[in-house]
Amino acid sequence: MKRFNRTDRVSQLIHREVSIIIDREMKDHRIGMVTVTSVDVSKDLRHANVYVSVLGDTEAVQSSLDALNDAAGFIRMSLGTRVILKYLPELTFRYDSSLIDGMKMDKLIEQAKNKQ
Repeated sequence: MKRFNRTDRVSQLIHREVSIIIDREMKDHRIGMVTVTSVDVSKDLRHANVYVSVLGDTEAVQSSLDALNDAAGFIRMSLGTRVILKYLPELTFRYDSSLIDGMKMDKLIEQAKNKQ
């Protein structure tokens, strides 16, 4: 049986709560269709990288990332009212391109299958 350490549990908690905050409380028009894909928390629980995927072109991605990083203080404050942690991590939002990369790989595999 796999045992989860504290950073894994905190990552899951932040993932769930930040997703809810972005979905329900953010009113910035620059934020498009954003999905939180994962959260990496440092061992000392002081910093967290929040990885998001954004539906749209590169301009929509950059606009959403800028808006999220500008609102990181608000999101952190909202997170502080929802969770009880000794240290609330500083949030940094980063783009997760794994969904797009996976779709490209699927397309290449389909093309290879069709050539046979």
